[in-house]
Amino acid sequence: MAETNLMFLNTAVVRGPRRNRVRLSLAGHGIIRIVLTAFGASAVTFMMVMYALERNHRGFVLAFALGCLLSSAYGFLAGTWPFGVVEAIWAVIAIYRYRSDRGSV
Repeated sequence: MAETNLMFLNTAVVRGPRRNRVRLSLAGHGIIRIVLTAFGASAVTFMMVMYALERNHRGFVLAFALGCLLSSAYGFLAGTWPFGVVEAIWAVIAIYRYRSDRGSV
């Protein structure tokens, strides 16, 4: 059996009684990496958009905190725990800002 590994895709040519055929499968945890990367990019994008909109309404401060929590979860899931810790701290700061700014905007 001849095998190749192209990034996340494994191909194998199987020779046997059922003619030559190519079998495709996702390598190891390739699909998990793709989904995790998409989740991380979405979380960080959401967080940055909410940060940019904070001056419009105080609800965006709370949405920013949610974005920080999502980014923190991504950091821990991706194995980059320092990023996860920093984002969790930013979430706490944003929640504090939300609670202390009740009268503005």
